[in-house]
Amino acid sequence: MHLVLWAALSLPLAGDTLPDCPRLASSGGSTDLYCIELAAAPGYGARGSAELSWDGGPFTVGVSPDGTARWRVRFRLDSLPRPRGPRAGMVAWAASPAMNTVTRLGVVRDGTNDLGPVTLDRFLLLISAEPDTTAPEWRGPMVLRGESASNRLRPADNFQFFLGFTGQSSGMPEHAHHHVGPDSTGWGPVPMFPGLDMLGAEMALRPGVSPAPWPGGMDPPSARPHETVTLRTGDTLDLVAGPVLRSIAGRTYRMLGFNGQYPGPLLRVERGAEVVVRLVNHLEAPTTVHWHGIRLENAFDGVPGLTQPAVPPGGSFVYRLRFPDAGIFWYHPHVREDQQQDLGLYGNLFVTSPGAPPAPGREEFLILDDLLVGEEGLVPYGAEQATHAAMGRFGNVMLVNGESSWRGTVRGGEVVRFYLTNVANTRTFNLSFGEGSRIKLLASDQGPYARESWVSSVVIAPAERYVVDVAFPARGAAALVNRVRGIDHLYGRFFNVTDTLGTIAIAGRASPPAGFDRLATSSEARQLDSLVAAHAGGTPEHTLELRVAFTGLPFVSEALMRLDSIYFNPVEWEGTMPGMNWATTGREARWILRDLATGRENMDIHWRFRRGTLTHLRLVGARNTLHGMQHPIHLHGQRFLVLSVNGVPNRNPVWKDTVLVPAGTSVDLLADMSNPGSWMLHCHIAEHLESAMMMHFDVEE
Repeated sequence: MHLVLWAALSLPLAGDTLPDCPRLASSGGSTDLYCIELAAAPGYGARGSAELSWDGGPFTVGVSPDGTARWRVRFRLDSLPRPRGPRAGMVAWAASPAMNTVTRLGVVRDGTNDLGPVTLDRFLLLISAEPDTTAPEWRGPMVLRGESASNRLRPADNFQFFLGFTGQSSGMPEHAHHHVGPDSTGWGPVPMFPGLDMLGAEMALRPGVSPAPWPGGMDPPSARPHETVTLRTGDTLDLVAGPVLRSIAGRTYRMLGFNGQYPGPLLRVERGAEVVVRLVNHLEAPTTVHWHGIRLENAFDGVPGLTQPAVPPGGSFVYRLRFPDAGIFWYHPHVREDQQQDLGLYGNLFVTSPGAPPAPGREEFLILDDLLVGEEGLVPYGAEQATHAAMGRFGNVMLVNGESSWRGTVRGGEVVRFYLTNVANTRTFNLSFGEGSRIKLLASDQGPYARESWVSSVVIAPAERYVVDVAFPARGAAALVNRVRGIDHLYGRFFNVTDTLGTIAIAGRASPPAGFDRLATSSEARQLDSLVAAHAGGTPEHTLELRVAFTGLPFVSEALMRLDSIYFNPVEWEGTMPGMNWATTGREARWILRDLATGRENMDIHWRFRRGTLTHLRLVGARNTLHGMQHPIHLHGQRFLVLSVNGVPNRNPVWKDTVLVPAGTSVDLLADMSNPGSWMLHCHIAEHLESAMMMHFDVEE
């Protein structure tokens, strides 16, 4: 009955078709994943597209506290029917595939319309002709319709397709929760994700390398809780890397530590200080220390073969460190990070600024990690090559400061400043602090944001750091929680994953500090904003494409990856293909940084920059690759600003050294090339780094 209110109006376009998502396409982002073609209902000549874009928040991926993707939508529309009636018009909606959730996005017209947010894993975008555009519910006829790329994941009817494609004959997949010890290869089974079915052929896979031996030593000491060491100019610290015994969740493991501690000591220094750290290697393998994020002298950056030789067992190396920037940093090995870092060789560096305002209350330093534990103990690492080279080594035991059951206590209403560091091999966390807690985001890797902001959760990728003030409720309890959405690849569904990393008891009362409700602006905001405004939208000087090449994969692994490639989640939050991932080593997977201008890859790339230049770089997560996923890219020795994500300008810049590049996404950076020397750029998923995903560049005087 609503059709009488409308008359179709067909307006010619300059070309045959409306450009799909020009901003997205020009940025290098994936139009297949993030551009939705809108199809017209019969009888309408309307045309359009919808671009899913970054929500402009402080992280390069938009996500809600429960882990659901969060998008802004840019509609480009043409030839919409002309309304008849004073309140008639066109309205956009987002709906779940079953239409049991329908969210009004707003009124749209011919041209560009920016709306949102859409907070759904899988969804339809609908445009209807409404007699009353102020009505909260959809009433009118549908004019245009499209669906997200995530809708390509189909439910259980995929199951028979999987079985036929992989040649499996059983009526149901095996469920891998029975005990099986090591087989003739020396490998036992890898833990499967609880509640998910796995193909028997996938469960039978084993890595094509031998298991690495565990840390040796006749009688390693029990690890001690980490201590705080304050260093001043002229001080010297011995940092001893060696084996330790660590008790985690009631079991004892041979692991590694600095100075017998787990994590290593928290080093506290003032900005501008110059100290000496002597690394002593008591491991059975070579090692180094990389001072992550510190813009220090190149000779002490800790990269074997580029800035120093690896320190052999029994050897030592002297690092002379200067600290030009205040903030929270960390240190770790740059030799077989997939083993040495994962086993406990890491610690925080806190560089204070004498003139900085004090924290509103207590300060807590939390290092986030995970470990992969099976029935026989820690799942071994590959000796000759890294295992888990496809998606990275996801753990199943969560750690905070090396503890599997971290506990904190606060007073009701108290504000605590948390310094968060993610040292996990591959896991990106989506952290929140419990119902009733308020999170104010202050700073990231190398300084404060231009503007403080309220966030409902903190997305922190491997090697990133964030500083937050958290106001706790007056009573009850709180918890440090990681909430994400996993994908069941076999049955084509999203599901909730909740990990409680720690509990926080609320006892007593405290008065919130004055001014907590206000959001401060950094003294650097004007400079940061002007740098982004001057360079966002410009042409990058260098573009790196992030992709992978596989060779010699087992048939089942390649078949599953090809089926899985119909859709790449922007962030692979959880390891839900564990057997295939575990069995893929650095021999089968070669992760690639490709210079699009020259075609050179990884260590064949050698960029040169003049000291003091600001360089526009673009990082593009390739869509046309067998397995696309996110990459936390780390730039050694320098700092950068995020200019834009998929062409959407950054509204709140901050100096960083590590950035998360979601799958199929382009991220533009403005790098401050002010520190001379030969430096690395690499992915900080440890198994990707061990599978060649690194390059080098020179900053010359």
